[in-house]
Order: sequence, then structure tokens, then C-alpha cells
Amino acid sequence: MEEQKEQGVATEPKNGTLVARGVVGGVMMGLANLVPGISGGTMLLASGVYPRFIQAIAELTTLKFRLRSLLVLGAVVVSAGVAILLLAGPVKDLVVGHRWVMYSLFIGLTFGGVPIVWKMARPVNRNVWAGAVVGFVVMAAVALLQAAKVGASSGSEGSNVVMMFVAGLAGAGAMILPGISGGYLLLVLGQYVKILAGIEQFKDALKAMAIPEMMHVGLTIILPIGLGVVIGVVVVSNVLKFLLKKYEKTTLGVLLGLLLGAVIGLWPFQEGVPPQGGDVMKGQVLTEETLAAVDPDDYNTRPFTPTAGQMGGCAALILAGFACTCLVARIGGGEV
Repeated sequence: MEEQKEQGVATEPKNGTLVARGVVGGVMMGLANLVPGISGGTMLLASGVYPRFIQAIAELTTLKFRLRSLLVLGAVVVSAGVAILLLAGPVKDLVVGHRWVMYSLFIGLTFGGVPIVWKMARPVNRNVWAGAVVGFVVMAAVALLQAAKVGASSGSEGSNVVMMFVAGLAGAGAMILPGISGGYLLLVLGQYVKILAGIEQFKDALKAMAIPEMMHVGLTIILPIGLGVVIGVVVVSNVLKFLLKKYEKTTLGVLLGLLLGAVIGLWPFQEGVPPQGGDVMKGQVLTEETLAAVDPDDYNTRPFTPTAGQMGGCAALILAGFACTCLVARIGGGEV
């Protein structure tokens, strides 16, 4: 009962249910952290495993080894890692080439988490509403900042081991906090493309068993990012554990607001805009000769007017994403 009270839940799902949710949530988290503007923490929240994931990390850092916590942590971490390793390239390509499709799906997945958090926060009181307003306003401000910044610094200039560590630290903190995009922070830090390229390079070297290349990428990119991620996750998760224990209703309200506000930054009807000669990108003025070398990943984006078919497709994808998250939440008899 004490654990249930700390986590804001009413019932204890079976171990198999937690593992299933952890796997789905981990895959969604891995996919989300590959996309600027999508929060990995939001996906864990949507899958109904977020408070238990935070609890598991906090317990592990205090050397408490409980089977349920280890199962949740292992399911999320392993599935997220596999998703990132296998899908970094394809997801990036899908977002760049079919942005409105992917963002519509992510909107649905995010909305699907609202009933889950609402159920966790019941009975709803004034603290929940106040926290929700604060969380929504914060996320709306982040979305406006993102709209102004995305595409402005997505290159990999200034990348080194220290920057990789800082990127891992910042990305991990954002990854844990629902509504805050780790990918977006990497974009602002100028490390997003460098990191995704490094993951692809490491995967290719692993397939070819190119040991020297694996060692180089591992020591200059994978290792410093990994250290930053571990430290960031430990710090943020312990803070959230404390808040969920001492200020449960307010904290859940803030998480609800972050979840709702995250959708603001996911307006699907936007497209990449190829740069023109004279534009400045990565600190350099583009010429006719260098334009051809600009990767579509680096294009700025602009809104466009959707067709009737696109609007219908968007609505269908949102419903599909919402249904998917709700289905995950009902695994094992519908317990949250």
C-alpha cells in the first residue's frame, strides 16, 4: 500500500503486465527521443508505466533491488535502446519525409495518456488543477520557443567529448520529464545530427565488425553520451520520486498539464523548406555550390495549408495513436 500511495496508483498490475507496458513504453520512448519536439517521458506517461519507472530508478540508485522494479527498468531500458539502435535512421527519414503523418500519430499517442494520468490523480482536487495549469503554461512556452528555434541550430558544429557528455546530461533530464523533448535540447545544443549519425555509424561498424571504427565512435560519442544520460536520469528520477511522495496531487497535475501542452508543439502540417543561396546555415553562408550538399535534416520548417485528404488522414492517425495508447493502458484488465 505504501508503494501504491507513493506512486499515485490504486492497484498493483501483475509482473507480466508491467513488463508488457514497459516494453511498449520503452519502444515509444526510444522513438520519441529520436524526434525533436517529442518527449520520451510523455510516451512513458502515456503507456502507464512512468511513476513505476521513476520509482525503479530511484530504488536502484539507493541499492534497493526489488524484482518488480528491476523488471520495469529492464523492460524500458532494453526496448528503448533497441528501438534507438535499430530505428534511428528510418525514424529520422520518416519525420523528414512524412512529417505530418508522424506528428499526427504522435499527437494521438500523447492524447492517449491523458485518461491514464487523470485516473492516477483521482480524486481530483484544487492542487491537481493548479499543477495542470502550471504544466500547460510551461509546455506552451517551450513549444513557442521550439517553433522559433527548430532548424536554426541542428548541425554538429562544436561537437567534442565534453559536448557529447553535456548533451547526454541535458537529453536525459528532458527524457525523464514529460513534455520536454530530449531531441529538441540536442537540436538546440547543436548535437542532434551528430549523435544520430554516430548511432548509424556505430550500427554499420557493428554489422561489419569494424573494431577500430566501433572503438572510435564508442569512445568519442557513445561513452560520453552514456555517462551523461546515466547521471541525468539518476538526478531527475530521484527528484521526481520525492515530489510524487511529498506533493503527489500537485506533481500529477503538473504532469497532466505537460502532457496536454506537449501537443502544442506537434502541429503536423509543416514541411521542410530547402535553403536558398545566401542563407546562413551552421555558421556558413550557402552558395550555389554548397546548396546541393545540405541535408534535408537541416531544413527549416514552415506551416502549410493541408488538403481535405491530409486533414482526414491526420484525424484518422490521431485516433489510431489514441487507441493504441488506450489499448496499452488496458493490458492486464485495464489497471493503471
